[in-house]
Amino acid sequence: MGNLVFVAKETVADETRVAASIETVKKMKGLGFDIVVEAGAGALSRIPDGEYEAIGARIGFPQDAARADVILKVRRPTSEEIAGYRSGAIVIAIMDPYGNEAALADMARAGLTSFAMELMPRITRAQSMDVLSSQANLAGYQAVIEAAAVYDRALPMMMTAAGTVPAAKVFVMGAGVAGLQAIATARRLGAQVSATDVRPAAKEQVASLGAKFIAVEDEEFKAAETAGGYAKEMSKDYQAKQAALVAEHISKQDIVITTALIPGRPAPRLVSREMLKAMRPGAVAVDLAVERGGNIEGVEFGAVANVEGVKVIGYPNLAGRIPASASALYAKNLVTFLETMVDKNSKSLGLNRADELIKATMLTDGGEVVHPNFIDPDQPTVNKGDL
Repeated sequence: MGNLVFVAKETVADETRVAASIETVKKMKGLGFDIVVEAGAGALSRIPDGEYEAIGARIGFPQDAARADVILKVRRPTSEEIAGYRSGAIVIAIMDPYGNEAALADMARAGLTSFAMELMPRITRAQSMDVLSSQANLAGYQAVIEAAAVYDRALPMMMTAAGTVPAAKVFVMGAGVAGLQAIATARRLGAQVSATDVRPAAKEQVASLGAKFIAVEDEEFKAAETAGGYAKEMSKDYQAKQAALVAEHISKQDIVITTALIPGRPAPRLVSREMLKAMRPGAVAVDLAVERGGNIEGVEFGAVANVEGVKVIGYPNLAGRIPASASALYAKNLVTFLETMVDKNSKSLGLNRADELIKATMLTDGGEVVHPNFIDPDQPTVNKGDL
């Protein structure tokens, strides 16, 4: 296999990130790759073409992808982009494979060996390749910044000669990576923060950040986590009690941030219009799950909507709203994964298809969709001789 890497300029509307930073281009060159960066690819992430050129990359055009052995992207390639790739090329990106079987079939027919970074297994070895964590971390931070920008009061308590400004009350629903970062950011800005989660283990994490944990902590809740750390499905009775507690709590909040996003499924509804109606005038809500339908009733994709007097922020791709930081982390995730595909002695590509990272993330290979979660039994496989 060859050693030419093509870094594509993103074509999806409003995608501001780029798949390679100055640091990762240097790293790839050290691994033995020649690098072609599509003109303007890093412009929105504060990386001018000249900075790539200064470290030895060549600035190219979309047609240069036809010669590439590896193509690095942020988003899954479009049909038009796929048509310009050569059969056998490796494509690494955030593929959003759930519900997009036709797009996977297109990549298979083109003979691409494609990898979905969001399918990276949650194991110690792969922590530095975990794009879900790196991007969710930034999304949680940015959610608080977006909320503060439209909230018409200060977040921290301020004691002045003219009087006291009370601290804003922020409620974070979900204490995963994004939620914990939202909690930490709101606390840094001086807000009074509370949070909820369905996992008992989250209580300690929330408390460690100085926030108050909100949940019905009965015996069912205490046994609500599996040995693997996942949440068990709760009884209808518990769900009703928890919903009542959350509804009562939300009515006293200034800012609510929801973070429940499940890959491949519609986002669960966490906040109803009735809950929003009970909030204080001028309150703000941020929905991090808008790309999957949203956690908040009435959220509008890509907009700040006035729902029952609450400003509901429905911006997709929150990490992409701080592209310089998001690109730096995403590019590092990519190059760390790419490094596992390089033979250190010969400095050439060589896929170890038995590697658990390769098996977990590979979507298409040799003319077929190969990931077991996305193989369509009703679709015939591609005849490799026709590629």
